Order: sequence, then structure tokens, then C-alpha cells
Amino acid sequence: MPKTSKPEIIRTLFAAYMSNDRKAIENSFTDDFRFTTPYDDRIDKATYFERCWKVSDWIERQEIEKIFVEGDEAFVTYKCTAKGGKTFRNTEFFAFEGDRIKRIDVYFGATYQDGAFVKQQG
Repeated sequence: MPKTSKPEIIRTLFAAYMSNDRKAIENSFTDDFRFTTPYDDRIDKATYFERCWKVSDWIERQEIEKIFVEGDEAFVTYKCTAKGGKTFRNTEFFAFEGDRIKRIDVYFGATYQDGAFVKQQG
């Protein structure tokens, strides 16, 4: 059976987020998965689902712009448009173990409301 490519795994993950398929997302992560953002430092899989899992019905559209893969690592840049006109662009670093995701580090980009920059509060 051919291995799934890293871009396919990433696109499948993003599609699962958009369809709120938590089980598919859980299955795509290794048991020792870690997640980091400016708000969370290397939280585990259970904590990720407690703190970060949200139903995606607030997202109108999500567009993967770039995927760069090197070996078992990848960077993904995507743009989201929320219902109500807010948009943002993030980049995520993925580390893989086989066909499963071992780590995601999220880097937040700028946010816009109806095309105008929205300064974020720290």
C-alpha cells in the first residue's frame, strides 16, 4: 500500500477541521502529539482537545496557500475568512512520524476586518 504524501495528510487534516470531524483529527495525531502557539507551549493531545478544539462553523472559507515539505517536516500557510468579514493568515510547522502528525507549531499572522488591519491586544 503506497504511503500517503505529507501534502495529502495536511489537506485531509484541514478538510476534517472544516467538517468538524474530531475523530479523523484525533486519529491523525500520534499518541505523544504536542501543540504550540503563542498561548500554549507543547500541550499534549488531550489538553489540545480540551482547550483548542472548536466547531468550525464560524469559518466561512479556508484556503491553503502553500505547503513546503522537507523529509518528515512541513510548513503550511493558509488564509481563513470568518463569517462577518474577519480574515487572518497563519503558518504552521508540522512534524510527522510516519503518516501521523507528531507536532504542530502555529505562528499567527495579521488579522483584518473587512479589509482593514486589526491591531491585536497582547
